[in-house]
Amino acid sequence: MPDSMAEYLQADMECEGLLECIHGLKQLDKQVFQTLVESGEPLTVDEVADTVERERSTAYRSVQRLLQAGFIQKDQVNYDQGGYYHVYRPTDPDEVADDMQRMLNDWYAKMGTLIQEFRDKYDAEASRGEVAVSE
Repeated sequence: MPDSMAEYLQADMECEGLLECIHGLKQLDKQVFQTLVESGEPLTVDEVADTVERERSTAYRSVQRLLQAGFIQKDQVNYDQGGYYHVYRPTDPDEVADDMQRMLNDWYAKMGTLIQEFRDKYDAEASRGEVAVSE
């Protein structure tokens, strides 16, 4: 990961890089998400774990990160004789994209406020002669 925002903005970004940046997804999370997308039907954590060849607890943590980020949905399936289990499916891509757009807009607004605060502070200090500029 680049050290500064300038380096990050100049780097070539792919969709996965953006998802990693915004949601903090790990490689396994992307693999689990891809598994759910490709399956075409909801899967249990055990089925996900088998597909990605990881322990159930590891797959479960990845599923929870994806669920919290809004990338997947959890559904409850009830047994006829009582009891239930959960299956997971991908969230509609438009919903995920809209959520990322909202997050980006919020971030942009916050950065705009910080830039304006910087401008106000240093413009005021410069007009009072308090900022020394060196070449």
